[in-house]
Amino acid sequence: MDFSISDYEIVVDSHSPAPPIRARDELQTMDSSYLRGIVDMGRYTSNGIRFSVTDLSPPFSRILPTIHVYRVSISLYDAQFDPETGHQVPIPPDTIDDVIAALNRFKIVCTDLGVPEANIHVVATEATRAALNSAEFIKKIKAATGLNVDMLPKEDEGRIGSLGVASGFSDIRGLMMDLGGGSTQITWIISQGGNVRISDKGSISFPYGAAALTKTLEDLKRGKSKHEAEKARDKLRQEMTKNFEDAYKSLRIPESLVEEAKTNGGFPLYLSGGGFRGWGYLLLYMSQTGEKPHPISIINGYTVGKERFENTKAMEEVARTAHSVFRVSDRRRKQVPAVAFLINALSNAIPHGIRLAHFCQGGVREGLLFRELEPSIRAQDPLEVTTQRFAPESVEALYNLLMFSFPKPSQGGTRRFPESISKHVIRGFANIMYVHTIMDKELASTAAMYSTSTGLLAFTRGVSHEDRARLALMLESRYMGELPPRESKFKEALQSIITPEEVWWAAYLGRVGYLLGRLYPSGTIDESKPRIVLSSEWVWDLGHKKKGEGVQLTISIQKMKHDPAKLKKALRDHEGQMAGA
Repeated sequence: MDFSISDYEIVVDSHSPAPPIRARDELQTMDSSYLRGIVDMGRYTSNGIRFSVTDLSPPFSRILPTIHVYRVSISLYDAQFDPETGHQVPIPPDTIDDVIAALNRFKIVCTDLGVPEANIHVVATEATRAALNSAEFIKKIKAATGLNVDMLPKEDEGRIGSLGVASGFSDIRGLMMDLGGGSTQITWIISQGGNVRISDKGSISFPYGAAALTKTLEDLKRGKSKHEAEKARDKLRQEMTKNFEDAYKSLRIPESLVEEAKTNGGFPLYLSGGGFRGWGYLLLYMSQTGEKPHPISIINGYTVGKERFENTKAMEEVARTAHSVFRVSDRRRKQVPAVAFLINALSNAIPHGIRLAHFCQGGVREGLLFRELEPSIRAQDPLEVTTQRFAPESVEALYNLLMFSFPKPSQGGTRRFPESISKHVIRGFANIMYVHTIMDKELASTAAMYSTSTGLLAFTRGVSHEDRARLALMLESRYMGELPPRESKFKEALQSIITPEEVWWAAYLGRVGYLLGRLYPSGTIDESKPRIVLSSEWVWDLGHKKKGEGVQLTISIQKMKHDPAKLKKALRDHEGQMAGA
């Protein structure tokens, strides 16, 4: 089948009844009891302490909406090591004073935003737990701010981290790693239907954080010849590989995950933490400076294959030579050799290998918030929840019409709608397909196309780059694809990250959305007006020669004696735009 946009046509049938209509629920308003202030002084404190305020009020709690977020550049990890000797020292008094001042400022922010003090949580993990004066540090914070510091036990870190990763996806199955400044952790994860499972052992932790491993590798070179230093590196690499191999065995990975890895050529690997995010941004940089630039610059939901993920030499070269890399600081660049060292050891240790690497934004903060949600809320799809606020009144009816616009698999299964275009994406399209109608024709397609990557939906976590591209192309087509030449290149870039089949179907669904928008301009389907039903089938007699393969869309109009809107004529007027776009 040749996937060109002209492979479908419309047949109007005026005999079939319309589907039932159900209006969307009223959106609830939030109150201050749903606000949460989180201070993350976890393993990422090699790069700063993170402060955030989140609104968990329904119906948008699933997407953990952030009201305010910022980072203070206080490195608890660096503060604990003497710059001359490299020996661990207590957290210095001036650093403690800086932390206390930052916490007091955050209390003011929370007051301004209406966060009850009881809902402010300060969370500490590795960097605080390992401090020589940990107890004194926590006591001084309490005395000066009135805030308790919740020290997460090691065994809870993996579980909280896994919840943070799960918060950024609908369903996940695979291995999970978190790379902070002082440590790295590994486990397996299955998140389905709002329930998150990891190993009974939680996560297995190693002192191989990006900052810690950078320091270790530097120490291995100090006072040694090049040959001696290389021998020391080889010994460390073997030790790390052995430790990862032992961890794999200890985690007791479910047989279903192992079988999938054998069948598919490796495990999916979900990566969180600043060290891995820096690696992901380097990969994004490389993909955006080539001949076909990757169109989306969001780290959460970015996925690369085994070959690119494990190409450590290329990554080290980019980190060393590039003038600047988006979202990668000089400090993070210096850690790239250590992250490369870890990835080499990991790749040699994991049986069946790594098939895909998924980069995640979630961490301790997101995990703590996600833990508060009921499984029924966790099970919701992030894209559906985000777009819900834009949904027209008759969104359920519009969604059903879209679902009826593509056919069931053909006899023998040789033709079928691609499973990769999920119901979540189609429902998201139904929710948001009226947002850009207020714009002029010269803007609507462009603004709609960019909405998933730099516009209304850019902030949404839990949406893969591929789904962002699918939805963007649907929206662009829904407004008839009126693009200036510059934006056509961005459209081509979006098309390049999904299959030609998906490109065709995205354009098709967009045209159906255009038709529905013309028939129901406000997104409301009134019982007193003629209504339609869509049906479709695979056909092999399209075109002038009646030999073309494609999809035939049938629009059935409810019979009415009085039709002042002349619905049938309106459909005929738009038939050419649908079939010939």
